[in-house]
Amino acid sequence: MKFQKINFKEFLLGIAAMALVITLAIIIPVLPTFGQQEDIAPAPPSIGADIPLTYFGPAPSTVQKELVGPLQLLRSGSIDMNESTITLPLYQGHIRGSGETVWYILTDTTDKGNADALGLNWSPKLNYAAQGARVATLEANTSLTFESGTVDFGPEHVVTPGNETNPFPPSEAQPGAIGDENYSPLVAVENAGGNIYNAPIVAFGVDASQINFCEGNPDYSLVHDKVISICPSEGTVTISLTSGFSFARPVLYLSTDASVSLAAALERATLAPKLVNITTQDVTTVRLVQ
Repeated sequence: MKFQKINFKEFLLGIAAMALVITLAIIIPVLPTFGQQEDIAPAPPSIGADIPLTYFGPAPSTVQKELVGPLQLLRSGSIDMNESTITLPLYQGHIRGSGETVWYILTDTTDKGNADALGLNWSPKLNYAAQGARVATLEANTSLTFESGTVDFGPEHVVTPGNETNPFPPSEAQPGAIGDENYSPLVAVENAGGNIYNAPIVAFGVDASQINFCEGNPDYSLVHDKVISICPSEGTVTISLTSGFSFARPVLYLSTDASVSLAAALERATLAPKLVNITTQDVTTVRLVQ
């Protein structure tokens, strides 16, 4: 196994790419708990009161999203807040010509109607990222046939810290999934208004029996490194989320792909080379704090 040596220039590129991957994939801000990370989780309303938690009604944010309380933006799946995971619909498509099977999820779209219908994030800014999207065709059975873009999940995911005084950036970094030069999670569906979807691949070139990990313990040489369980027979996949902060409030987000190797390794994401076609003025930036 060959590992990539990280120099300072690539470290800076990785930081730029990290902003891109987080911007594309933030989906679930403001949740009340982060599993075992209780030091950053807001206290329940019963703290300091004589009234038990069971007597408290829904948070105001469930009635009006601008009000205080948790808000789930990606509504197509169910969240396990104790485990910091989300279970999403699993979709099956194919590559045109080769017929290779593509297993993917959906998180965002420029199509407002479909966003509302499927519980996705409505992300009109994805229109500015069209040059970083691959092309697909919507078939009569509602599956997608992709023109290009493959992912190899075979590489071993490795991140080795630097020296004791400067553990970051890492001395070695290897993403566990690498897309070919045409791969991007973004997809423009040409016969459906040209709308763009964020459709990250979670498994590729395998049939359902090979990724039947309904009870967990998946083979990470076959599936995305953030997959906790995947069940084609039920049409679901459970994926781990990452904790963070937005405007001093705790959030959970899902990042699946990055444009350079370092960011992909750090996020346990897929290296998606076609994302580099998106220029910095096309995306919203995120400030990272070391």
